[in-house]
Amino acid sequence: MASTTIANSVGSINRAMVEEIVRQVALEYLGKDKGGSAPVLTVQASSRHMHVCREDMDVLFGPGTELTFDRPLYQEGNFAAKETVTIVGPRSRVISNLRILGPMRKQSQVELAFTDAIMLGFSDIPVRLSGDIAGTPGAIIIGPKGVVELKEGLIRAAIHVHMNPAEAAQFGVAKGDRMKLRIGGKAGLTFDNVHVRIDPTSRLNVHMDTDEANACGLHLTKDIELYK
Repeated sequence: MASTTIANSVGSINRAMVEEIVRQVALEYLGKDKGGSAPVLTVQASSRHMHVCREDMDVLFGPGTELTFDRPLYQEGNFAAKETVTIVGPRSRVISNLRILGPMRKQSQVELAFTDAIMLGFSDIPVRLSGDIAGTPGAIIIGPKGVVELKEGLIRAAIHVHMNPAEAAQFGVAKGDRMKLRIGGKAGLTFDNVHVRIDPTSRLNVHMDTDEANACGLHLTKDIELYK
């Protein structure tokens, strides 16, 4: 009889509650095992922006010009530049003051939220990881010194998490894996396809676009959980 009672009690436990307990215990154990505490997660909304290559920088701002540092970003070595451009979409729709982020890259690309894309007149901008621009739409970019016509490079950046190898080991994930991100609160929701990006210099940090951040009320809650 006692065994039946215990079994019934266990069977009535909410599965999500069990998974939550297991995750928390495992994370605490991994942190202690490595002589440290569990990783501290920062989640940020990434506004529309552009990454520029040397060739396009020369056309847009003049030969040999460099990006002017304005403020640091969360990931070491990355920064918001003072330089901005205007992007022109189909039917001459424009977005002005599109911020450039540094440092310069091998290829230019523009990262937009879905509402940004619609505002510009695009309906087919794919969700991609940064740098994966093959076969994506292009646009006209106007700078103070010249105009560049991008043949490709417009994406909706896929939600992703940056982490270093030690943090990846604590979470039990590898580069290219997908994780889940739960955002609590009154507008809470869970993102199921958070791409894992691993680099020795990275700090634990999730990037989502402004549409995603607004949808989950990111600025209104501290109840956030990242898990495998």
